[in-house]
Amino acid sequence: MNLGNCPRCGKLFANNFRDICPACVKDIEHEYEKCVKFLREEKTATIQEVSEATDVSIKQITKFIKEGRITVADNPNMMYPCEVCGVLIRENNMCDSCRARLTRDFTAAVRGDAGTQRANADDRNHSGAYSAVDKFRNQ
Repeated sequence: MNLGNCPRCGKLFANNFRDICPACVKDIEHEYEKCVKFLREEKTATIQEVSEATDVSIKQITKFIKEGRITVADNPNMMYPCEVCGVLIRENNMCDSCRARLTRDFTAAVRGDAGTQRANADDRNHSGAYSAVDKFRNQ
């Protein structure tokens, strides 16, 4: 039997297919029901309003949205924070500006590594070594 401590409450439980204890699973389901009930009555509510009215954390409501249990299509003002900067978004994990910055930084890092790898490849070519990776990269 696999035993583990629940990351939410700290209790010891038999670790099966969920990583939290059965009591916390029930609590989360109860929180979900409260959120859904409130959103049925208040379709234009924001995530802050839902959190305040139901006493469910914004983090947990965001988790419900990302799991697909609460849809933003049915609730036009339901937005959650970007994981990087915190600006409110309706889809994905990051806003467009953070995604663009990440892409730009990644591209710059790849270009920087490519220059270093070319210099290393030149050194290897002069020593008689051959790398299949360099052959495909230079095509």
